[in-house]
Amino acid sequence: MEGVIKNLNEKGFGFITPEGEEKDVFFHMNDLVEVEFNDLNRGDKVTFEKEASEKGPRAVQVTLVQ
Repeated sequence: MEGVIKNLNEKGFGFITPEGEEKDVFFHMNDLVEVEFNDLNRGDKVTFEKEASEKGPRAVQVTLVQ
């Protein structure tokens, strides 16, 4: 899937707005691939996989689109 970083939290997590969907998806810095959390900015385009978690959908394998 593709989406855009909606917001970031200094505690190492944030939310992605998936293309074509209204509901944002949570991600944690441990789910980033080949990018550091501090290198992400609001509005950055990313690709990711979505998986189920206890608190709802979660983005994993998050990579920055160059």
